[in-house]
Amino acid sequence: MKGMITYSTFTDAQLTSKLAESDEYAFAEIFKRYKPKIYLFIKKFVHSAQMAEDLTQEVFVKIWESGTKLYEVQSIKAYLFTTARNHTLNSLKKALRSDVAMGVVINAYVDERSSVEEDLISKEYADYLQKILATLPERSREIFKLCREQGKTYDEAAAILGISRNAIKNHMVATMKVLSSSVERDLGISLSVLLAILFR
Repeated sequence: MKGMITYSTFTDAQLTSKLAESDEYAFAEIFKRYKPKIYLFIKKFVHSAQMAEDLTQEVFVKIWESGTKLYEVQSIKAYLFTTARNHTLNSLKKALRSDVAMGVVINAYVDERSSVEEDLISKEYADYLQKILATLPERSREIFKLCREQGKTYDEAAAILGISRNAIKNHMVATMKVLSSSVERDLGISLSVLLAILFR
C-alpha cells in the first residue's frame, strides 16, 4: 500500500518508465488511472458490458507485456487508447468477419464520438496516413487525395488531371497495396478499417 500511495503522485511519464522495467506498482497505478476511461471507450464499440470488460483486461495485459518497448512511448494515454482501439477493432473483425459489418460498427461509434482522447487517436491515424503517402510519387498522392479525400470517381479524377481512367485506377491500386501492407504492419488493423474511420 505504501508503494501505491507514493506512485499515485507520479506523472504518466514516470509511471511509463517504471512500467518499462516491469514495475508492478506502476502498472497498478496506470490501471487505476485509466481503466475506467478505456472501458467506456471500448464499450462504445461493442455495446456489451461483459465484452467491454474482457477487452479492457486484454488491453492492459498487452500493455504489461509491452515491456521495454514502452521506453519509446511518448504518451501512455495515447498508447493505451491506440492499443484499445486496435485490439477492439481486430476482435470485432474476427467476430463479424466482414468489412461491411465493421463499417456499421464504426459508424455507430462515430455518432457517439466526442472525447478529446478519441479525437487524438483519429489524428494519430491521419498523421500516419499522411506519412506513408509522403513516400509515394506526387501523382499518386494527388490521385489518392481526389479519389479518397474528396470522393471523386475515377472518371472525375481523370477529367480533372487530363489522364485516362485506367491510369487513375493503376495509381490507386498501387497506392492501396502500399498503404495496406504498411497499416497492417504498423497499426495492426486493416486498411479498410482505417479508411472507414478517416473518410466516413
